[in-house]
Amino acid sequence: MTEKLKRLHVGKVVNNPLMKDYTTYKVGGRALAIVYPNSIKNLIKLLKYLKENKIKHKILGNGSNLIFSDSMYEGVLIKLDEFNKLEISDTIVTVGAGYNLIKLSMKVARLGLAGLEFASGIPGTVGGAIFMNAGAYKSDMGYIISEVKVLTPDFDIITLYNKDLDFHYRTSFLQKHPDYICLEAKMILKKGDAKEIMDIIADRKQRRLLTQPLEYPSAGSVFRNPENDFAGRLIEELGYKGKNIGGAYVSEKHANFIVNKNNATATDVRNLIKEIKKKIKEKYNIDLIVEQEFVD
Repeated sequence: MTEKLKRLHVGKVVNNPLMKDYTTYKVGGRALAIVYPNSIKNLIKLLKYLKENKIKHKILGNGSNLIFSDSMYEGVLIKLDEFNKLEISDTIVTVGAGYNLIKLSMKVARLGLAGLEFASGIPGTVGGAIFMNAGAYKSDMGYIISEVKVLTPDFDIITLYNKDLDFHYRTSFLQKHPDYICLEAKMILKKGDAKEIMDIIADRKQRRLLTQPLEYPSAGSVFRNPENDFAGRLIEELGYKGKNIGGAYVSEKHANFIVNKNNATATDVRNLIKEIKKKIKEKYNIDLIVEQEFVD
């Protein structure tokens, strides 16, 4: 498989990667390969090859929202790290899907551009953040994205505008249509004071350090907050703070975080998520929605 992929000459190929090295939970088994296409043309070439040969595939960002299983992922993962062009013109930012979101938020903040402060603690790529409409502090990607260049399932490159992207709480058009691949985004920011923006980011970082278990591998909030409530409060009321299955623990700091405290397996993490979801449903009749995606 890897040799055939290398012969396509579409970009770097990693053979049989261990998914714990590519996800923020640090769990998961191996995949057949990871490919880093170095152009849109080569991405299309790769996708056509995978489609013709009926090979399962998935776009992988920073792995901050995915939980692979402990067994082999019988497919190819595609990382768009090479799609990292960045252009800033006044308040308009045009950026590739593979660009690191934290890096981008810090860069624009230092330039005195406001609107992306909420993303300074979200460890994803621009494409991944748009896909799931990542957000924090009552803001999200839907507030700043004006348009996105995408590759359609028919290999056409089209532009989707904000209204087309159907941004809602932690979801988007792209999440509902995963065959559309985000290539590049245009975001509109506002002029602000660089020092004030950096102070906000520093203050929020300090707050995160105090309230979130950043010292352990995790994938951030596990569940979406139900309407007019907080998932963390419900889990804490359930008495689940500190509860563990194997090496996976409900954080003592923040009950809506599951952390890999002691060489957890993907099965440990998944089983703990499923157990919490089941218990919350039994006790409160609330169907908590899992923010993370199980990949098999």
